[in-house]
Amino acid sequence: MKISETQIILYVANQAMSGNFYRALLAKEPELDVPGMTEFRLSNNCKLGLMPADGIKRLLGNSIPDTTNRGNFPGAELYLMVENSDEAMAHALKTGAVLLDAVSNRDWGHRVGYVSDPDGYVIAFAQNNP
Repeated sequence: MKISETQIILYVANQAMSGNFYRALLAKEPELDVPGMTEFRLSNNCKLGLMPADGIKRLLGNSIPDTTNRGNFPGAELYLMVENSDEAMAHALKTGAVLLDAVSNRDWGHRVGYVSDPDGYVIAFAQNNP
């Protein structure tokens, strides 16, 4: 199997609110912004999609569980490799992200900090240890 592009789709409570958050966080406009999907290009072969949770439930019906009740579990993490994790974290906090764990050197060789978005998804900003 050859994969030509990756698209990560987060199921969100409020597409407009999440779209505005990621506009500010990524400092870019989406490539697509229509009812039911907002898409941001993350790299040449990777997009981030934001889909209303009720949209995926309408699409897949009873084959998936209730999308409105995740409890307190975040459900997904975006692990973004950046040039400077400290700068990325500072920018994220200015856009309204919630601090989960400050940037620090981790034992797997990355300098990483963690925030959450309006839907509680975890976003990590990582760089190779300096």
